Amino acid sequence: MKNHTLGGRLALLTAAVIWGSSFIVMKDAVNDVPVFLLLAIRFTIAALLLAAIFFKRLVRDGRAVLRPGALCGVLLLAAYATQTFGLTGTTPGKNAFLTAVYCVLVPFVTWLLFRKRPTVYNWAAAVLCLSGIGLVSLNGDMTIGYGDALTLLGGVIYALHLIALSHFSRRHDAIALTTVQFAVTAALAWVLSWLTERDAALPLQAWPQLMYLAVFATAAALLLQSIGQSLTPPAQAAILLSLESVFGVLFSVAMGAEQVTPQLLLGFALIFVSVIVSETQLSFLRRGRG
Repeated sequence: MKNHTLGGRLALLTAAVIWGSSFIVMKDAVNDVPVFLLLAIRFTIAALLLAAIFFKRLVRDGRAVLRPGALCGVLLLAAYATQTFGLTGTTPGKNAFLTAVYCVLVPFVTWLLFRKRPTVYNWAAAVLCLSGIGLVSLNGDMTIGYGDALTLLGGVIYALHLIALSHFSRRHDAIALTTVQFAVTAALAWVLSWLTERDAALPLQAWPQLMYLAVFATAAALLLQSIGQSLTPPAQAAILLSLESVFGVLFSVAMGAEQVTPQLLLGFALIFVSVIVSETQLSFLRRGRG
């Protein structure tokens, strides 16, 4: 049992490292490849990989997940596109932390949709998160750059996507649902790329980045998350997965794409703590006292 638990934690930590590294990879990729073309290639490869690995499950449950998969695919494309367009106007580290606010937003979006009231921990997390966003994003004249604004909007859409995915995953096979939503995301991205990026070029040097994003940051990381969460208590899983934003900053600093100031560090810290509070409701502390 201990070996299984350790393996689950390592799987989640590996997923967090991969996703954290993907922000700097995406930042480089969008310099060479238009956003919709990038997303079309990324999710096409990821969908094909999952379909090949889980072909039997897809055949068995594919028809049942077409409608929910289509809805999740639309939301996923909207979230990724908004976040990626935001990345063109901000740093990878800011993009990572501002995207992470979806974890704090989910209880409040759930409240609006299903009348399930947030807890006191959710309210505390919201206050911490707003304070962190102000430190990270607001300029001296109290304005916010377009890149940060788009990233925050992407966080809102990610919250909607997470709620939809959680709702449908309780009724359908999660892998089949994910594969279908990836396929829908890819198909829509191809259409939008054809409509808006028809003359775009695809440089040969961009393919290693695209393959990393598709194979590791999408298909492999998703499988690691699924395995890890099945073997790890929810509070511990939430903490490990939330490290994605921390690794995003670390990779960004290491690659020279981020200039960290005390104000920025404090903002990152507040957002990170808000995610931990919202995701775990500090259950690990209460268990420790018990």
